[in-house]
Amino acid sequence: MIQPQTLLNVADNSGARKLMCIRILGASNQRYAHIGNVIVAVIKDAVPKMSLERSEVIRAVIVRTCKELKREDGMIIKYDDNAAVVIDKKGNPKGSRVFGAITEELREFRFTKILSLAPDVL
Repeated sequence: MIQPQTLLNVADNSGARKLMCIRILGASNQRYAHIGNVIVAVIKDAVPKMSLERSEVIRAVIVRTCKELKREDGMIIKYDDNAAVVIDKKGNPKGSRVFGAITEELREFRFTKILSLAPDVL
C-alpha cells in the first residue's frame, strides 16, 4: 500500500532513482495505491546528466509493493520493495528498460508496453 510521502524505488532506466509519492490519481479521496495505480511523484534522487532531474514532478505507475497481492486462484505475491515505472501523460514508459519482476495484473490496466519491456512477468 502506497500513500503520500512514501518513498519508492524506480524500476526503469529513465534517470530517476528514488521517488516520493505526492498524490494518488483516480478517486478524489483514495488513501492507498496498489499495483497498477498511477501516482504523481517527485524525484528525490536522480542519475547525473540524464533527462530527468531532482525535484521534478512526474507521473509513475506502481509495479511492485511490499503489501501482498492476492489472486483469485489463491496465489499470494509479495515483493521486497516498493517500486514504480516513470510514465508520460499517455501512459508510455519514459525508460527503454524495466528492471525486476512485474506482475501480470498490469495487463488489466493497459500497461502492456511496460510488460513487454520487463524481463520477468509473474
